[in-house]
Amino acid sequence: MVEDEALVRLLVVKELRAAGHTVLEAADGEVALDMLQQGPAPDLLLTDVGLPGINGRQLAEAARERHPDLRVLFMTGYAHAAALAGDALGMGTDLLPKPFSVQVLKARVNRLLPVGVE
Repeated sequence: MVEDEALVRLLVVKELRAAGHTVLEAADGEVALDMLQQGPAPDLLLTDVGLPGINGRQLAEAARERHPDLRVLFMTGYAHAAALAGDALGMGTDLLPKPFSVQVLKARVNRLLPVGVE
């Protein structure tokens, strides 16, 4: 879970862990990319689009170079959604506009996770 806003990150991580998910967290794209390169493939990359430095889209592209089947859920509260339209939102990818409810977050995460993964 990659989000530069600490309060949003804390809340999302808390809710996903409470739902039984194992969650790794990073405050920026560079740290997340290091984690992705050093560890095993995650089941899902949940990332804000408007990150400082490496943005969410760049992070997803770099992560998929190492893990081609990685599923990605982009979060955005801005007009970044337009930059993700068309081909960028392919199979295994979704967009979660901010603000969102806990129920919508959980539903989107569960929809993208492979069957049998919690």
